Amino acid sequence: MNAPHTAPLTDPQVKLLIPADDVESPELTILVPAMNEQLTIGRFLEWCHEGIRMAGCRAEILIVDSSSDQTPQIAQAAGARVLCTPKRGLGRAYIDAMPYVRGQYIVMGDADCTYDFRQVGLFLEQMRAGHGFVMGSRFKGTIEDGAMPALHRYFGTPLTTFILNFMFGSHFSDIHCGMRGISRDALMRMQLQSQSWEYASEMVLKSVHMNLGIAEVPINFFKDQEGRLSHMKRGGWLEPWRAGWQNLRAMFVYGADFFLAKPGLLALVLGLLLIVPLVFGPMRVGALELSLNWMLLGTTLATVGLGFCYAGALARLLFDYDAAQRRKLEYWFPYDRTMVIVGLMLLAAICLALPLAVSYVRADYVLPSTAIAVVYPAVAGLWLTIAAAQTFTFLLLSKAVPLMIQPNVRPMRALP
Repeated sequence: MNAPHTAPLTDPQVKLLIPADDVESPELTILVPAMNEQLTIGRFLEWCHEGIRMAGCRAEILIVDSSSDQTPQIAQAAGARVLCTPKRGLGRAYIDAMPYVRGQYIVMGDADCTYDFRQVGLFLEQMRAGHGFVMGSRFKGTIEDGAMPALHRYFGTPLTTFILNFMFGSHFSDIHCGMRGISRDALMRMQLQSQSWEYASEMVLKSVHMNLGIAEVPINFFKDQEGRLSHMKRGGWLEPWRAGWQNLRAMFVYGADFFLAKPGLLALVLGLLLIVPLVFGPMRVGALELSLNWMLLGTTLATVGLGFCYAGALARLLFDYDAAQRRKLEYWFPYDRTMVIVGLMLLAAICLALPLAVSYVRADYVLPSTAIAVVYPAVAGLWLTIAAAQTFTFLLLSKAVPLMIQPNVRPMRALP
């Protein structure tokens, strides 16, 4: 058995245990976090080796371990590489492991024998076919009686899956399935940030933003072995709710454009529908008289809406892994032409507001009652001023943001 090996360029608290029968140049990495799983780790690794044989591939098993029991020793003796790390969260375990992944493809999951790793070939087949992200689906496969609490099976998972699909136009059936496959290149480019349970939603959402080819495969899901208490139950009765909120929070953060761009466009259109017809004074629509109050409401809606639209476009730049959004913004907002438009907006604003200013000065700096007719175009002019300022700010940020982020980071080299 090899001595513990610490590879360079890593946290000094992390060390790598290499088994005696280590695999060279693996095509596939089975990447699994584990903590105090000595009850199941032996059987789990038997399933992994059986799945590798049936898939007909060269594969390594990399266990990211933060145990206080015999889990790492059992895993290393059974032929797995073991990356020993401090207890820092489930998402952080995958982040710690990234430099040590050597396979072109990755299948991840849990070491508790709830996911059937004899089925790794299903994931590898889809990834070899060109899919960058492959989700397991318990609902399309089989769920053993007692494997999933009713609250999760019939409420939590379907609800959050529906929310994500609605927000992003995706078609997942089980976004919380922990068994999933991804290419090493895609995982490195994702630059995962989540430290805990929400890593799962971050990965799913970024796979959509990155336009990875996505596939689902049916899997078997089993209940915990007799005598084992799941990590969710170890955290107490609040842990499922805490995990659910963490995943929803991740959806809101990575779905910022959903909450900005579409509602913003609606508010902008409604606002303009109130502003434009009232530029030259009040008007009546049936029994309803539209006056200055309605125009001020339109100004508020249009200002908020335009701001949301621009903020949504900037949010999309943050997840612009293939530079498609950047090219789109460069097409619709070329610097020189947009600056000319901003100038014309300011000129129009001055022309609309100038009559009100003249009336105000001529009346010794008191707004005369006869000036009401020029108030309406002045309000439109004030909104154009705001819109010009928003457009100018957006233009500058849309050019600066791509220079400050590097979405297409080269994958980190694998360590031995």
